[in-house]
Amino acid sequence: MAKILIVEDDEMLGLSVLTALESRKHVVELVSNGIDALEFLRNFDYEVVILDWGIPQLNGLEVLQKYRQKNGNAVILMLTGKSDIRDKEIGFETGADDYLTKPFDMRELIARVDGLLRRARTFKDDVLSFKGVELSIKTKNVLVDGVEVSLSAMEIAVLEYLMRRPDQYFTVDDLLSGVWQSASESSEHAVRQCISRLRSKLDRPGREAFIRTTKGLGYRIDSGRSIG
Repeated sequence: MAKILIVEDDEMLGLSVLTALESRKHVVELVSNGIDALEFLRNFDYEVVILDWGIPQLNGLEVLQKYRQKNGNAVILMLTGKSDIRDKEIGFETGADDYLTKPFDMRELIARVDGLLRRARTFKDDVLSFKGVELSIKTKNVLVDGVEVSLSAMEIAVLEYLMRRPDQYFTVDDLLSGVWQSASESSEHAVRQCISRLRSKLDRPGREAFIRTTKGLGYRIDSGRSIG
């Protein structure tokens, strides 16, 4: 069970999504515009936000930007009629975790929500630590040089995946199957934008990138040990 906020101005679609999610035993709330969305996000905690791009007052992208600026870390699934890749890139750059293009099958939406929740939730007490970055799997807190930084749930899921497997390379496809469990074109952009956001939050001036990239091999976190 998760607490989910739907932000959708199409009343019939919003109610259909709400009913489908409630049938999965989730606690679901529905609002129809950007102002109300920010008010709910300010006052309540959610694990997942299903956010339509084309809502009135403030559009979905503006809501997403303001929410992430306030360090909101719920998983964001964007709904949109926009199929242009550049629009999707903008959404991911702003902080979306996944995309679903209208019209969609409700079964796909449920599958994506379930997948995002599985990736985002953590269950163990481990503290993973490399080169000044610490991740507490239980609390989801991330420290860089002892200072807490705010990451979204999906950013934490990707960081955990890499930190549990130091000195190994992972391609975009590896991360898609290991974290997103999806091979959609939009998810390929999600991987790249998530890595970019992680770097902007974890890297410090004068140091090599915490998440390294080698052409033809992929991404890795270097533990500092010699791997020969």
